[in-house]
Amino acid sequence: MLVEAILRCHTEEHVERIRTIAEPTWLDGDTFASETTFEAALLAAGAAIAAVKRGGFALARPPGHHALPERAMGFCVFNNVAVAARYAQAELGIERVAILDWDVHHGNGTQAIFWDDPTVFYVSLHEWPFYPGTGGPGEGNETTVNVPMAALSGDAEYQRAFANVVEPAIRAFSAELVLVSAGFDAHGSDPLADIRLSDGAFTWMAERATTLGPRVAAVLEGGYNIETLPRLVAAALEGFSE
Repeated sequence: MLVEAILRCHTEEHVERIRTIAEPTWLDGDTFASETTFEAALLAAGAAIAAVKRGGFALARPPGHHALPERAMGFCVFNNVAVAARYAQAELGIERVAILDWDVHHGNGTQAIFWDDPTVFYVSLHEWPFYPGTGGPGEGNETTVNVPMAALSGDAEYQRAFANVVEPAIRAFSAELVLVSAGFDAHGSDPLADIRLSDGAFTWMAERATTLGPRVAAVLEGGYNIETLPRLVAAALEGFSE
């Protein structure tokens, strides 16, 4: 059943390539894999599904939001949040899903998977211009909203973006399930980006997410300061628990 859920988002060729890896290899310039990657990626996608079923937070690795239908990308093998969304629609009777992605990088894989699907709404706040080069100003459609944020943006800029764009857009979609791609690399201490969010920003973003639909779950994406990541996840959990 888990592989079936993954195949709703990825090609059979991509899944088979990951399954048959027999020795250490590079899937792209950033994404390393080995003979244990398939199992790890299955566990991550399964954790995302469990989060949807329980209303929880999947602390999953590898992350997922860069994974495209046909290939891995940017540390991501299978698109965990997309798999969870498709599972909710196929197995839980949920028709309308909103995905809120606050990772500092644009979730190009999630956008690609749902670009032509009117039942899944995707909104992403991310540093621009920045990796992976997608999600720029004006890029979107009726169910894809990108909110490019300038380098050195902080809590005040994100609060305005939530109030003026993110919350009205998701509320208008009337999602039955809100899934959060919860990356923590927009924090000021993260070494891979230049957004300057505080610890508390993750608490209030999570709290606001809980008001946007009757069911909410979250999946871990980026976050590359291993000293601060546990603290930031705890800050988000405080907001989700509200």
